[in-house]
Formats: sequence, C-alpha cells, structure tokens
Amino acid sequence: MAESPHAIMHTRSVPAGIEWQAQHAEKAGAPGTARVIRAMLAVLETETAVGRRMANWHGLVLEDAMPLRIAGGLHYLLLSGADKRLEPVYAGLTTDQGAVDELVSGLVETYDHLLLPWLDHPPQTNEAGRSASIMAGLLWLSGRLGPRFEMNEIGASAGINTMMERFRFDLGGVAAGPADSPMRLAPEWRGPPPPADPVRIDGIRGCDLKPMDLRDPDTVLRLKSYVWPEARERMGRIDCAARLACERAPELDRMGAADWVEAVLSEPQVAGVTRALFHSIVWQYVPEPSRERIVQAMERAGEAATADEPLAWIMLETNRETFAHELRVRYWPGPANWTLLATAHPHGAWVEWLGNTSE
Repeated sequence: MAESPHAIMHTRSVPAGIEWQAQHAEKAGAPGTARVIRAMLAVLETETAVGRRMANWHGLVLEDAMPLRIAGGLHYLLLSGADKRLEPVYAGLTTDQGAVDELVSGLVETYDHLLLPWLDHPPQTNEAGRSASIMAGLLWLSGRLGPRFEMNEIGASAGINTMMERFRFDLGGVAAGPADSPMRLAPEWRGPPPPADPVRIDGIRGCDLKPMDLRDPDTVLRLKSYVWPEARERMGRIDCAARLACERAPELDRMGAADWVEAVLSEPQVAGVTRALFHSIVWQYVPEPSRERIVQAMERAGEAATADEPLAWIMLETNRETFAHELRVRYWPGPANWTLLATAHPHGAWVEWLGNTSE
C-alpha cells in the first residue's frame, strides 16, 4: 500500500524522503534535478561527511527539506564555476541514472567539506511569483476592510516579497501595482478573476533569522542555487529583484518570527490601515512553539481589532494532507474562520481562484 502524503511529509526514512523529493521534481518539470536528487541515494553509501549526516538525519526528511539543501549546494558548484560537471545533467544530455549517481557521488567526495554546511539550513526559496497570490488576497480583503494595508512578512529571507508594492501584477486581467515596474507577474489564471478593488500598501517590512542581502552578488548566487536549473524564468526574477534592492533595499529585521510578530502587534496602528501578517511556504520551517505563539498573538490582537484598526492574516502554505499550496485568509473583525481563496503553483506559475465561490 502506498504511503499517504501526510505520512511521507512526516517520514524519518531518508531513502523514502529522497525518492519522494525526486518524484516531486519530475512532476514539476525538472527531470535533471530529479536525477541529481535521486543520486543522493548513492551518496548515502559513500564514506563522506555529507553522506553520513544525510544517512543519520535526525529530523523529518521532507519537512526539513533535507534533499533540497544539498541539491542547492550542488547547483552552487555549477553556478559559481567551481565545477561544471552537472551541466549536461541539468541540460538533459546525461540521462542515465547510474552515470548521474557516479557523478554526484564523485562531486560530494571532492567537495565534501564545502557541501556539508549546506545541510545546516533550509532552502532560501525566496520566490517573487508567490506574491501574485498574496496580492490576490489583498484585492479580496480590500472590499471588506478598505484599500490601505501595512504588510508584515515572516520568513522573508532576502526580502524579495517585501518589495511587492513595487511589482506589477496581471491577475486574470485585473491589474495592480506600478505600470512601469520591471518586475511583471502574470501567472496563468484559472477560474474567475479576483475582485478589482483598489489596493494601497502604505508600508511593508519583514523578518528572518538570517536575512540575505540582495545587493551582494554572492547572496544572489546562493538564492539562485536553490532554484531548479530548469526554471530559467525564476532566475530572471531573482536578477530583477536584485536590481530593485539596489535601488532601495527591503526593510528586514534579524529576528525570530514569534518575537517579531509580537513586537509588531504591540506597535501603534494607523487608523484606516489594515495591519496584515503574510508569509509563503515558510510555516513548516517555523518551530512548533513559535507557531503557537504567533497564533496566540494574532488571536489576542484580533480580539482587540476594530473597523478603524483591522487585522488580517494572509498565508500561502502547503496543505500537509494534499500537498496543495493554498492561499488562505482570515481577518478581524470578521468571521471566526479561515477562507480558502485559491490554490497555486509553488513558484507562482499559475493560480486557481476559488474566492468568488468559497464564501
């Protein structure tokens, strides 16, 4: 009997986690990346520090995104020019899994101590395309709370999405953001368009335990390393975000998510402006005690929210049961439940809007 998605996400079996991640990459249109990930099964058999640490992984393999950590390090070797032997694999020229196993094992043996630190931290998948879903959530909220928002992002990484007020969006024919923006996001839109209500972002900032500086070329290279090589459009968006950051850097605080949310919620709020917490594909990386603190802080702030000082929570996160990436919104004062507005591609390629039918 095949394991359920829920069981796979919570697996401690390293081989099962690697194989699932490889299949996920295949389904997402990244066959070269899938072969590199699957080759990590061979790495487990090597006498390397990387192989031993992977084989004895103490956490949840997929929730920790362990295979993608080392995949990022391997891609970095190629992008940095340190070693280009993976180039034909990503280009689809080398397709024999045995050959890829041998190649990846050799790379790990050669660059063992350079690759080992990549296992210390989860991938920094700072993807501008996800902001399309967040903006759709704001359009929906605007008709309920008003057009003005103060945006606060946890797990902001390099802060790409804390520059979303400078992006141009085409969401099923509904336009938002400055018309002259170099960052133009027009995902394939499925279903009816979102509301065409006005949105004005009065302020936007974020936090991360280890924020990355988009003005640093090596930081940009590291961000690109976590992008699957087949996704060239995503690479271009990182370059565009770096240019925007050089013009005006995003506002980022080096803080843990729970501490930061509690601090933000304690600040005075401007009347007529909705204070909004938002995040995308980060909740699984927040430790459970911190998640509980954030929920409690938002509930307390929600009880104190008024029509003049409303509160909203927008999240684009993975449903642990179905693996769908869901856009959910809750607001105060308002109904005591979350509203599912959309499902979306994990990197923003498409959005399927449900908001007009899910109320």
